[in-house]
Amino acid sequence: MTVYLVGAGPGDPGLLTRRGEELLRAADVVVYDRLAPAALLQLARPDALLVDVGKAPGDVTMNQDDINALLVEHGRARREVVRLKGGDPFVFGRGGEEAEACIAAGVPFEVVPGITSAIAAAAYAGIPVTHRRVSTSFTVVTGHEDPTKDGSDTRWDALAQSGGTLVVLMGAGRIDEIAKALIAGGRPESTPVAAVRFGTRADQRTVRATLGTIAQAGVRSPSAIVVGDVAALDLAWFERRPLFGRTVVVTRAREQASELSARLGALGAAVVELPAIRCVPNAFTLPDLTLYDWLMFTSANGVDAFFERGLAASGRDARALAGVSIGAIGPGTAAALARRGLRADLVPERFVAESLLEAFPEGSGRVLLARADAARDVLPEGLTAKGYDVDVLRVYRTEPVTPDPEVLERVRGGVVDAITFTSSSTVDNFCDAVGPIGSESQPHVVSIGPVTSASARARGLRVDAEAEPHTIDGLVDALVRVLGR
Repeated sequence: MTVYLVGAGPGDPGLLTRRGEELLRAADVVVYDRLAPAALLQLARPDALLVDVGKAPGDVTMNQDDINALLVEHGRARREVVRLKGGDPFVFGRGGEEAEACIAAGVPFEVVPGITSAIAAAAYAGIPVTHRRVSTSFTVVTGHEDPTKDGSDTRWDALAQSGGTLVVLMGAGRIDEIAKALIAGGRPESTPVAAVRFGTRADQRTVRATLGTIAQAGVRSPSAIVVGDVAALDLAWFERRPLFGRTVVVTRAREQASELSARLGALGAAVVELPAIRCVPNAFTLPDLTLYDWLMFTSANGVDAFFERGLAASGRDARALAGVSIGAIGPGTAAALARRGLRADLVPERFVAESLLEAFPEGSGRVLLARADAARDVLPEGLTAKGYDVDVLRVYRTEPVTPDPEVLERVRGGVVDAITFTSSSTVDNFCDAVGPIGSESQPHVVSIGPVTSASARARGLRVDAEAEPHTIDGLVDALVRVLGR
């Protein structure tokens, strides 16, 4: 077995390499530090051992010798170990020391490079570390050397004279003396400086100043500090996205949240996943499908449960639906059918049960309705009134999820900007978990449709926006209208 020293990148989970993701998904043990994106831990297996060895200035969970010993211990026990490190393991990441420990113990190891914040943080702040007309070189240096060493390896006077761009990592706590040393070495006080804190993350903040003023600019750790003429360039893109700096709570079931979370993250939002429900397939027996004229689906969950616990479990596939017309309540449900190789024959213009009923053709016949346990009876009652024989097949159910206490406190504390709801069950279970929220401290509430909005209002929530159309795309557009720049 092997110890893998994996660079997690600077903060944006999307910057993890494919090799890093592959190893994370397979690891028996994940040893991570405070700069490794928390979202990446969700890639680990449910049974993987997660060990937090985070270190912050003045707050050390585990010292480096203990971390080295931990890696060796798990490696010798023939476990697949991922040492997940912020940035790149060999760029001020002490990965060299961990590799030396593995060699000394005879434990196989592999290094998986990551994107260093020295380049990425500047890029996300709109600052190229090199520019043909401004700077043709860059130097990366640490502002925090090993305190046990005799003297310093850093020649600030030489760096001041070297020209080009200087990127200082881990230098926020010493920015005053670093700036003075560079000025004393010959860099003008007017030299542009940019300090990018939490670079590539949704809470990124960029402070711009000069060498003469940066000490009073409030630079905080962790920051990548860019010194040189390129720091005056402002090719901003990341911080100009419409939801940048906004925190949005996603209450969808975890297995469904990824699409919405990814869309919001791409628009700059910090996404807090607080699953209020989980979808659980029921055990059911498929009736004789040849007896039905229509098969109706009211959610993508219903499609998945029908195929996975129904058709597949009985050894059949989509061919069993030959001759049966298929209806879907909306484009999300139709897309789930398309992934199964089926095209919906009926999708209403508005994506609620009432519209599906209105769009349903007049006539007679038998309808099989695949839906959740707890659902409104609008469709079966309405179809029956139209003259159809309706059988309800309860293919899945929703169950409440116990929320993460830390996330709950953030929501109760009013430090989020918006909460999204995609169903009445997410509303009810969220409200049961969080408790009353005062109107003054309530974040914006954005709902996917009128039924969900009505449930939210019934629980005392103010609904600030509703998706139109009633889809994930519509929900995202509604959020941008409410929160966007």
